[in-house]
Amino acid sequence: MAGVYLHQIGQPGMSRAAASGFAEAPFEMLTTCHERVHRMLGLLARLRAHLASHGHDAQAAQAARDIMRYFDQAAPLHHQDEELHVFPVLLAQGDAQVRSVVRRLQQDHLAMERAWPFARALLQTVADDGGRATWSPWDSADLQTLDDFAGRYGEHIRLEEEIVYPAARSMLDAQALLTMGEDMQGRRIQRTDR
Repeated sequence: MAGVYLHQIGQPGMSRAAASGFAEAPFEMLTTCHERVHRMLGLLARLRAHLASHGHDAQAAQAARDIMRYFDQAAPLHHQDEELHVFPVLLAQGDAQVRSVVRRLQQDHLAMERAWPFARALLQTVADDGGRATWSPWDSADLQTLDDFAGRYGEHIRLEEEIVYPAARSMLDAQALLTMGEDMQGRRIQRTDR
């Protein structure tokens, strides 16, 4: 088995150079974040398979830490980007269907935020270095918790990319896009400077 290593996936504490893409192309960077979410959820699926076939080991612990780091750091920033810059313009100026989709996405963000601590707690049992001696396989309720967390993303991302992002982009002028991108970039640089 190839293992569950995380290869070449940009991590949440990105460099200044990587963060600069937000200033130039905020919607493209939001879509790139979605690609990372999919990769992290794929890593979660591989982790589950690895644990089922090989049990707890160093690869599993590292994969769990990588997933936790992403959803602890990058995912909240991504949701904040949308809540601050994408959703408000659509709620103020979008048509009724788009406003309905945005309200659903806002509820999704809240549900994701509530579900994450439960999924994270399961990953923490694998991430702990001493876990090999004490780790026990996840039961069906644990796996359902992980399924519930991961399952929230597919339709959410589709609605953003197919409906919400194009609608918001059409309403934002060049200055608004620049301001949006600079704010997104600034929050990420500020986070890495701490």
